[in-house]
Amino acid sequence: MSAGERSFRDCLGQFASGVTVVTTLHGDLGTVHGATVSSFTSVSLRPPLIMVSLDRRSRLSALLTGGPFGVNVLAADQGDLALRFAGRSDAPHEDIEWQDTGPAPRLAGSVAHFACGPWASYDGGDHLLYVGEVLSFDAPGGEPLVFHSGAFHALRSAADLGSARR
Repeated sequence: MSAGERSFRDCLGQFASGVTVVTTLHGDLGTVHGATVSSFTSVSLRPPLIMVSLDRRSRLSALLTGGPFGVNVLAADQGDLALRFAGRSDAPHEDIEWQDTGPAPRLAGSVAHFACGPWASYDGGDHLLYVGEVLSFDAPGGEPLVFHSGAFHALRSAADLGSARR
């Protein structure tokens, strides 16, 4: 990565984002594949569409084409899962807890989940942009995991911020 690319990435890192794990099933045995993704956004309410951006070199990017996928919005206490699906942990994937998956694998304990069918994909330079039609969704709630300046954080409420200023 060049110095200019690193500076650009650091500047982008000033935008706080949620942390998701995008999942899909692959093969006859239904092997789960997933990747940690912070580039996730809503696109449309009618029809319900969301978008994720994946590095085109990633294994998941090749597997996502044409099939259903899930977006799991991670809870504040799921930083370990974010690291596992980012390939930054030696912890085994066998002990990951899954819920009834429906059309797309769903991580237990996530604050929200979107099961999507493929809608469209677009060239995004070194990334591919995948738009999915939301087939089902659920938001049990909780505190989300947040990514800012290269690190995970928990949200602070406006009330906490006000009391910190006093």
